[in-house]
Amino acid sequence: MSRSKPNILVTGTPGVGKTTFCEALAGSTELEHLEVSKMVREKRLYKEWDDELDCSIFDEEMVFDALEPLLEEGGRLVDFHSSAFLDEGLLDLVVVLRADTSTLYDRLERRHYPESKVKQNVEAEIFQTCLDEAREAFEDTDLKIWELPNDTEEHMQEALERVQEFVQSYLPG
Repeated sequence: MSRSKPNILVTGTPGVGKTTFCEALAGSTELEHLEVSKMVREKRLYKEWDDELDCSIFDEEMVFDALEPLLEEGGRLVDFHSSAFLDEGLLDLVVVLRADTSTLYDRLERRHYPESKVKQNVEAEIFQTCLDEAREAFEDTDLKIWELPNDTEEHMQEALERVQEFVQSYLPG
């Protein structure tokens, strides 16, 4: 499959700064930001709801079916905490954003997440759940997986520059 622009998955634990990062990257490149959690809500790409955590339990097949035609075109930034359901042939780079647990805790608290949800997400970051999921999902592929810190404005600028260089040097093939 040959695309004129790359597709980049930006993944990580909720609160690491995926959406902020993608908005900044979309603003500095010609890539379109796809906020998958928003798509899941708006297009009802779920069959179950978790009342305790107040979130949907997304349906992988429904989400994949909604994303596939968009990714085939190329030029997309996929912003989501999960990666295992995606096809490596539709992606050109995976960026796993990481945050220090104290930074993450503060960010989630500012979002007024319930304590149980804050704790669950901090634990997911400690156990590098999103990084491991991405590595496992794409272990038998040539897809690059970049683990990048995103605790400070300086971290974000460094990560943006690195990914911008990737986008600029992207040649399909």
